[in-house]
Amino acid sequence: MPLSSEILSPVVALLLWTCVMWAWMYATRIPAIQKSGMAMDPEAPSGTQMAQLPAKVRWKADNYNHLHEQPTLFYAVCLTLALLGEGSGLNLTLAWTYVGLRVVHSLFQSLVNKIEVRFALFSLSSLVLIALVVRSALVVF
Repeated sequence: MPLSSEILSPVVALLLWTCVMWAWMYATRIPAIQKSGMAMDPEAPSGTQMAQLPAKVRWKADNYNHLHEQPTLFYAVCLTLALLGEGSGLNLTLAWTYVGLRVVHSLFQSLVNKIEVRFALFSLSSLVLIALVVRSALVVF
């Protein structure tokens, strides 16, 4: 089976997007912390201090965290497909579709955060991811 490296492009694209969200998170979080005069308390339970920041600041951090949840499955399935030599054609299209939906989800969550729309975007990206997983399973089994 020859390696099919085309599918690694959307993997790297989503990794780069995660880095963009990391930078955006800190570009908004640090000024908000400074503006509030919040003193960092190492004894405070995880998340309690950040919960005091404005919602529009927290949305970026929430999305950054989301990019470390379900996309880990995306990375695994894309690497599997690449190793199986199945990283082109429809699989590549599905991978780019997933990345596009995740970027739109990030922007929507970070700027507007209307839950119904966010859920629809998440659901669509989940269906695309499930299709990739099923397609890889058909090759493996």
